[in-house]
Formats: sequence, C-alpha cells, structure tokens
Amino acid sequence: MASSLTKDSVTPGTPGSEKTFFGHPRGLATLFMTEMWERFSYYGMRALLPLYLVAPGGLGLGAGTATAIYSVYLSLVYLLTMPGGWFGDRVWGPRKTVAIAGGVIMLGHLTLALPSSGTFYAGLGLVAIGSGLLKANISTMVGQLYDGPDDPRRDGGFTVFYMGINLGAFAAPLTIGTVGESVNWHLGFALAAVGMGLGVIQFLLGSRHLAPHSSSVPKPLSAQEKASTLRKAAFWAALAVVFYAIVGFSGHYTLNWILVPLTLLGVIIPVLVLTNIKRDKSLDRAEQSKMSAYIWFFVAAAVFWMIYDQGGSTLSLFADSSANNSVFGWGFPVSWYQSVNPVIIMALAPVFATLWLALNRRGKEPSTVVKFCGGLVLVGLSFFLFLAPLGIAEGGHKAAALWLVAIYFVQTCGELMLSPVGLSVTTKMAPVKYASQMMGVWFLAVTAGDATTGLLSIAGVDLNKTGIVAAEATLAVVAGVAIWMYRKRVKELMGDVR
Repeated sequence: MASSLTKDSVTPGTPGSEKTFFGHPRGLATLFMTEMWERFSYYGMRALLPLYLVAPGGLGLGAGTATAIYSVYLSLVYLLTMPGGWFGDRVWGPRKTVAIAGGVIMLGHLTLALPSSGTFYAGLGLVAIGSGLLKANISTMVGQLYDGPDDPRRDGGFTVFYMGINLGAFAAPLTIGTVGESVNWHLGFALAAVGMGLGVIQFLLGSRHLAPHSSSVPKPLSAQEKASTLRKAAFWAALAVVFYAIVGFSGHYTLNWILVPLTLLGVIIPVLVLTNIKRDKSLDRAEQSKMSAYIWFFVAAAVFWMIYDQGGSTLSLFADSSANNSVFGWGFPVSWYQSVNPVIIMALAPVFATLWLALNRRGKEPSTVVKFCGGLVLVGLSFFLFLAPLGIAEGGHKAAALWLVAIYFVQTCGELMLSPVGLSVTTKMAPVKYASQMMGVWFLAVTAGDATTGLLSIAGVDLNKTGIVAAEATLAVVAGVAIWMYRKRVKELMGDVR
C-alpha cells in the first residue's frame, strides 16, 4: 500500500529526472532498494513474531496473548503513518524522515535481538514507530521524482516500486524465518536489523539522485506551533508515566494495561478521524456525499483486514501446532507460509490488471463497489475454507500444508480486488481540504481491523475455534452481499467518481 502522493514536479535536467533505472528516474532505484530492505526486515520479523511469542524457547505465551500482541503491533504500524506523514510535512521533510525512520527500525530490530524479555516490547515499539514514519513518506518521494501527476512514467514507476515491496516480503521469511526458527530466534531478529541497515546505507549513498525538494519541509511549524506541540506532547507523556508508575508500584500491572488502551485507540481514533471530516461544515454537498460513500468502503476494508491479517497470527499459530508442514516429504519452517502471499501477488497482479483492462474495453469492467464486494466475499470464503483443516485437526490429525496455501491464495485474490481499488478510490473521493491526509485515513482501516482482532484475543476469544472462524467468515460474506445490495445507493453518494 502506498501513502499520499505529491503534485510537485521535477525540473528537467536535475539528477532526479535522468532515465537510468528501467526508463525511470535514477532516484527510483534508491527508493526501490530502501523499500525492499525495509519490507525484508519488517516481514521477516513479522513472520517470526507470533511463533517466538508462543515458543518454549521464546516468551512462552498463550496463543490468545500472542495474537493480541501481534494484532496491536500491526495496528500501531498503520496508526502511526498519520503522525509519520505529519513529521514529513511539518518537521523534517520526507527525505530526513525516511533516513531517521530507517535508523529507528534498525535500532528496534537490534533491541529485539537482545536475549531479554524486558527489552522485547521496547524493540517492538521502536520498529512500529520507525515503520510508521517511513511508510508515510517514502511513497511521497516516489511521486516527487516525476513531472506532476500526468507524467506518463508515474504509474509504471509505482509498479516497479511495488515490486520492491513484494521482493522483500517474499525473501524475508525464507531467510530470516529459517534462521530464527532453525538456529536462534534472536539471531533472526538481528538479521532483520542487518537488512534495514543495508537499506539505510544505500538510501544515504543514493539520496543525491532524489528530487531536490524531497529535503524541504512543505509546511514547517511556526515557533508558536512548535512550542504548543512540545507542551502537549510533554503533558501526555508525563501523564502516561505517572499513570503507569502508579499502576506498577501498586502491584496491579499486567500486560493488558498496555494492550487494552492501544487496541481501544486503534478502534476509537479511526472513528474520531472520520467523524471529524464528516462533520466539517466547510465541505460542500458533493464532498459530504462522497465521504458518506467512503465510510461504506472504510468499514468494508476494516472487516477485510481483520480477517486477512490473521494470516500471520491465527493461521501461522495453527500451522505451528496442527499442520503437517511438508510437501512430498520435504519439511519446511512455519514462517515460510508468509512468502506465499507476495509470490502470488507478483504472479497475479499483472493478470488482474490485464483482466480489468480487457473488461473495460468491452464495457464490462466491474465497478469499484462490486470489486470491494468481491474482495470481502473472497476473504470470507478463505475462512470457510479454513474450517476444513480445523476439522481435520480436531479429529486428531495433522492438516496438509496445501490447505493453508489454498487459504492464502484465496485471500490474496481478495486483496488484489480490494486493496488497489481502495487506494484509488481514496484519492478520488478525498475532499480537497483533506487530500494529503486521506491516504492516512485509508491506513486507519487496517488499524481498526487489527485492533478488533486484538480486542477479541484480549477478551479470551479463541480465534482458532471452528465457531469463531465460521462467524468471521459469515460476517465478511454478509458484509460483501449487503454492500452489493446497496450498490446503487453507494454509487449515488459517490457522485462523479467511478
């Protein structure tokens, strides 16, 4: 998923405009490699995380607590893209923000590599903060390489950039996952730090090829705004320190004192942001109507990501305990399942793009609403499919690995229907006033979905139980069908957006 784009142009003849990387500005190679290494470190750590949390040689936690921690972590990554974008716009500028973010991520992985449970959560927090800072700004710099939004190379550039994401995501579980599971958990986390370190080094060496204005701060804070921001930040930080000091010294502290507030924030903040935009009286009638339609897409996306992101927690933990992780007698680490999604994306993304173009020429391309419905139904069907291996495991047998591969395949097809369309419709339906913030709002749908999963886990709901899986699957399918039934109304609210 890409963050908000800028409309700045690159002056012809600057280093950023040279066509030296697959016909694109040379700076694209720098950003491609930075994102590839960042995704390598992120997805490698993500593949290890739930397994490490439950492993006897790891933290030895229960599956419910592990799922809650994993879900809270993912929700934080996407929640922090909004303040990450704010830092890029108001404080450091995109280029400096990405460089600092890479350093924070590397430090987080190094902290995770320390053989101590006391430093584990600090490391996890640092990786989340760094990922939020980086994700919000690196795609902005890709857009800055081109001569405005109408540059014919722009879409192709983002396609190349997107391949970097999936290359990193594909390679990470095969390397970091193997080292972590088979050799040493902390060595796996250290390998993720090495990957991010390589990304930071090549970013610094190649930054001279980026657009010159990627170093500028678009809307720098005034002296008064800086003072006010620092006062507010200090107040809330002091309040948190005092509160947790009281809880800790009173002997009542448990992990839920951290998990519950964070999961609630992951649900409440998206609602508050959407409500604030919807109630803005400066928006004209057409913009208000589009925001009403967008809420339908937002809720649908939250349901989708709630199920989809369990591919790294619920499905991974099931594979660890109840699947026969081998093909034709050849065994493989559980973390390797996390490479299935990126390889399918790389294989099928061109197929879907070609299919939509072919249908468009015939006047039969599905509308945005119908594509969203299809994505929801598919992710629901993936969990109906999950019922089969669950049933096999409940019968005392190990489920075949291909059941899990099939589930990931169906989920990825749903992602290809919903995620690119969601990004596109977000940019098209954004009110002018909130144009630069709406991509962050789209990421909040992921936050809301993952936070909901976290709340269920904290409440003691076993997400690997047949009844719960069936209920989630039904919710997604019913949501998809409901939106399809109201598609005419949603299209009316969308106005001129198609």
